[in-house]
Amino acid sequence: MKYISTKNNEEKIMASEALRRGIAPDKGLYIPTELPDFSDRILPENFVDLAYEVIKPFFMNDVLAPRLKEICENAFTFDIPLVNLEKEAEVLELFHGPTAAFKDFGARFLAECLSQLQKIEQKEITILVATSGDTGGAVASAFYERPFTKVCVLFPQGRVSKRQEQQLTCWGKNIQSLAVKGSFDDCQDLVKAAFNDSNFNKSFLLSSANSINLGRLLPQMAYYHYAARNFIKKWNKKPIIIIPSGNLGNGLGAIWAMEMGAPIEKIILAVNENTTVPEYLESGEWKPRSSVQTLANAMDVGNPSNMERLRAQYPTIKKMKERISSFTVNDEQIKDTIRKTFQEHKKIICPHTAVAEFVRKQYFSKLPSIIVSTAHPAKFETIITPLIREEIEVPSSLKDVLERKNDFDIIENDLKTFYQAALKTGSDIPQ
Repeated sequence: MKYISTKNNEEKIMASEALRRGIAPDKGLYIPTELPDFSDRILPENFVDLAYEVIKPFFMNDVLAPRLKEICENAFTFDIPLVNLEKEAEVLELFHGPTAAFKDFGARFLAECLSQLQKIEQKEITILVATSGDTGGAVASAFYERPFTKVCVLFPQGRVSKRQEQQLTCWGKNIQSLAVKGSFDDCQDLVKAAFNDSNFNKSFLLSSANSINLGRLLPQMAYYHYAARNFIKKWNKKPIIIIPSGNLGNGLGAIWAMEMGAPIEKIILAVNENTTVPEYLESGEWKPRSSVQTLANAMDVGNPSNMERLRAQYPTIKKMKERISSFTVNDEQIKDTIRKTFQEHKKIICPHTAVAEFVRKQYFSKLPSIIVSTAHPAKFETIITPLIREEIEVPSSLKDVLERKNDFDIIENDLKTFYQAALKTGSDIPQ
């Protein structure tokens, strides 16, 4: 299996090199030259074994291929339940990992892959990651105290929940946290600019842990195979899958799974008031813009990076609309959905999950469906508790993080300032 940039199909590289680079030299994103066909394959019922089988073709003839089973076993050590909501409606809970968010799947898989590569090469690598909420915490947890690895986390100052901020800033050692005076899009732009800056490239061996990195997408693709097959065993029908969407990495994982033959009827991308994706599907014109701050803050993305991969997958807007749809949800609808879901089902959901559930109830209530629950509601207690008037139990993994001391620096939205701050990244790097 080889990988090419979305901007250039001439250079073909192996999976390990794509993971290590994060982003292509021409600023494109890496995509596989082909997707394997699993439509007639019987896959294992156990998620770790299934993930290994689904991901294995993507590492064919790669240096990591002999280590891939061990990587999956080490990365996926937590539950991935499909929880019934009502008839032919299930909730895929992806928040049972160490930082209580779906990002744990991709972050831990990528950390295992890069750690194996660094053991082989004995070179220090610097991971840059922009986060709108949950990514940074998952990446920090996954890479904390990893040998030969430094991590620099950028997040928008004042635009994440207090508990999310704690998860981003409580690590120290080889993890540095930077609050940027700007939006998530500003953070993401700084990371992209760093990869093309001579100072950064002279000083660091860079990689990224955002969903621009291929290593984040592959395990996300695997759990959609898993969820769709479990749904069809229970209901004997192919589900639509409704995904809260921001930077489109999670959605793209589902789309790749569907195109590989997973029994999925259609992918629905549910977005908040950052409406570039549904507007594109409506008009055929791509018009990125500054992000809008909402209650579903991890989805506050006005220029999603993975749209580049999505357009590579579907070169025409007609083909894209045949396979996916997108709907927008505002803050009042989010709050109303949190209330109603608790009243009707005694289930507490986070604001991002509420975006997906609103779309299901509004547009697809009579169709077999899976909504994707991306984060534990306890991370958003200041939003949810006043709505349902009940305290939310905090999972043990989150309790441990909340008790740690936090530390971060505030920087201007400026590449030179970012570079000066990054030179201090990780004062205690394990070897």
